[in-house]
Amino acid sequence: MAAVSNYCGFGKERKALSAELKQSPLITASSQSASSGSVWRRLKKEKYPQIFVWIGILLLVIFHFLPLFGILMAFKDYSVTDGIRGIFTSPWVGFKYFEEFYNDYQFHNIVRNTLALSLLKLVFTFPVPILFALMLNEVRIHWFKRAVQTVSYLPHFISWVVVYGFIVVFLSGESGMVNHFLMSVGIIDEPIGFLTNPDHFWGLAVGSAIWKEMGWWTIIFLAAVSGIDPSLYEAAQIDGAGRLSRIWHVTLPGIKGTIVVVLILALGSLLGGGLVGSNFEQAFLLGNPLNADKSEILQTYAFRMGLAQGRYSFATAIDLIQSVISIVLILSSNFIAKKTTQSGLF
Repeated sequence: MAAVSNYCGFGKERKALSAELKQSPLITASSQSASSGSVWRRLKKEKYPQIFVWIGILLLVIFHFLPLFGILMAFKDYSVTDGIRGIFTSPWVGFKYFEEFYNDYQFHNIVRNTLALSLLKLVFTFPVPILFALMLNEVRIHWFKRAVQTVSYLPHFISWVVVYGFIVVFLSGESGMVNHFLMSVGIIDEPIGFLTNPDHFWGLAVGSAIWKEMGWWTIIFLAAVSGIDPSLYEAAQIDGAGRLSRIWHVTLPGIKGTIVVVLILALGSLLGGGLVGSNFEQAFLLGNPLNADKSEILQTYAFRMGLAQGRYSFATAIDLIQSVISIVLILSSNFIAKKTTQSGLF
């Protein structure tokens, strides 16, 4: 027992001495020097990837952070003749332009169009890539699966300007291929105004967004499906689960985190339609005076007020309202997702 107590005492003294050595300035300085030396060696070893990273950070600062100073224009009586300096020297007007937009006779119509178009695209466009990914995952003919996937995501790389050209060729009035076919077979007596009738605009925008973006987002969900452990499918099959049961109980729970993250991003860009097709490009290209009652949205209205009429402060106020709403949406959706599914963006 005495030997054990002596050993224990010696162990305590050794721990105390080790703690004092760690707190010694010489040891601390040498450890920091060694740590900084290893960091510099690592940076030198990874200098080329680091160059690319810092170039990306520099571009991010130049094109995303520096322009944030332009937000001041929403609260100032800015004139383009004042140049960049005018952003800081123009007189303050407070919430004048926010109140002016709220009292604008087009306010309710523009907000209605923006929300309706964004919600329709989210409801109908977001589930399609998930369903398409689930169907492709069940295809066992590999060459056919690759061919379908390639064909489906190619439209993502086509500009909306080119897509608009396709739409005009197929859906324009008397010269459109669809109207020409329907009239030739006697289904209709006169051309359908797909591009001029306001009642057709929302459906046209949603349908074109599905066609253009479906395949691109399918890649993300297919990648998530490929990360599921194959033994889970084998165990479910041994237990007698059919194909639909395996999809419901294995595949969907396995990609739940990816679905939540993409949904949060989609909600954050809801007003702009960023993940489900650009609202601005669709409304700007497909919109015209005949369907303006349904095609005029926040982005196109701000564009016309800012660039066409030179009312930069008024246009900045409109865009700032949209940005604030987007931030609130992404924070609230992430909070709800964390509370309900324990998955989130951050």
